[in-house]
Amino acid sequence: MRKSMFVGLGVVLGMWVLAATARADEEKIALDKLPKAITDAIKKAYPDAELKSAEKEKENGKETYEVVVKNKDEMLEIILSPEGKILAVEKEIAIKDLPKAVTEAIEAKYPKSALKKAEEVTKDKKVTYEVVIETADKKKMEVELDPKGKFVEEEKKEEKKEEKKKDDKK
Repeated sequence: MRKSMFVGLGVVLGMWVLAATARADEEKIALDKLPKAITDAIKKAYPDAELKSAEKEKENGKETYEVVVKNKDEMLEIILSPEGKILAVEKEIAIKDLPKAVTEAIEAKYPKSALKKAEEVTKDKKVTYEVVIETADKKKMEVELDPKGKFVEEEKKEEKKEEKKKDDKK
């Protein structure tokens, strides 16, 4: 009896460890502790940028840095590799500035939804739009679409919060 209990506990513990390593681990970083390659890459791409905050993230075994900068009148989130390669740039935009094809695609798939927040994401010289919506039944989601209105990804915000709450309790 005792042996099967330990085996069961080992299985549960193993699953918890796997789940924890699969999710993104985020760690706030002081701006003066950022690697030189990161700050140099940002200064080269955005000479007028003022660094505001930074996080080091690890997702699926890959380390990245997410740095928030103020560049002229824009706030940008720049995602970089540890070597300083810019992987993506996210810029918050007004809902009214979304391409018509994007808003029409969201309305067609999620009728009567409210668009709450929009970001223009540039990755590998390709632009997509991430939009936080509240569906007619009051569920929050984040959807990503290309400029022509094709859905790239959809993810429920409540699920992320619930997963985080469960992880925080462990």
